Amino acid sequence: MRGSEPDDGGAVTRPTRIHVVSDVHGNTEALARAGDGADALICLGDLVLFLDYADHSRGIFPDLFGVENADRIVALRTARRYDEARAFGRELWAGRDRNAEILGAVRRQYAELFAAFPTPTYATYGNVDVPDLWPEYTRPGTTVLDGERVEIGGRVFGFVGGGLRTPMNTPYEISDEEYAAKVEALGEVDVLCSHIPPEVPELTYDTVARRFERGSPALLEAIRTTRPRYALFGHVHQPLVRRMRIGATECVNVGHFASTGTPWALSW
Repeated sequence: MRGSEPDDGGAVTRPTRIHVVSDVHGNTEALARAGDGADALICLGDLVLFLDYADHSRGIFPDLFGVENADRIVALRTARRYDEARAFGRELWAGRDRNAEILGAVRRQYAELFAAFPTPTYATYGNVDVPDLWPEYTRPGTTVLDGERVEIGGRVFGFVGGGLRTPMNTPYEISDEEYAAKVEALGEVDVLCSHIPPEVPELTYDTVARRFERGSPALLEAIRTTRPRYALFGHVHQPLVRRMRIGATECVNVGHFASTGTPWALSW
């Protein structure tokens, strides 16, 4: 992180620069550099890597069950054969303590990822994250926000974590009503930060997975009524459209950080 450089009168003359990442999915090495040259880092969630759909050898699932089984589960999910995927998963987990093994693996990833966060970092949860574990690893300099606001460089940022319920049944999926209540609690903000996008087809369609991910109607309504300068999000790894304007608001998918290793930058 860089420091302020006052002019002779004591006022800061340079702009504020914020770096934003989402969908880190275990890319600890790049995360440690993500704040370089910025005044703060914002992380929009999905720290955990359960299964890499581009490289089936990476993640908690192949570590536990091997690459061949990872290939099969990806093929079933990609074909939207969710019932078969769940049945296959139950076969693999038979006789094993699923919760204990997954939580142990998540804890190992969180220990490395939270240690890589620069100071200051402002973070919210993704749909594959486990919020109950975050207090164990959050260090001074990292602020976790969900349905909450913070001022950075004179602008108000609002944060909404998690995802909406889907057949994938990832760890932090909540009801539309609970999600909408968090959005409403923010009120008017300059920058609306969330893990999932607003419910706009161009922003929710993944061109590689060939499916629509779930976007939030509540986020879309907030954008239309409160008119933040920016709405920042991730979740859709290969979106049809990465950036579009809705009224006065610039909506930006900040990118699949696990693949790019490059944060999106906002300056003012």
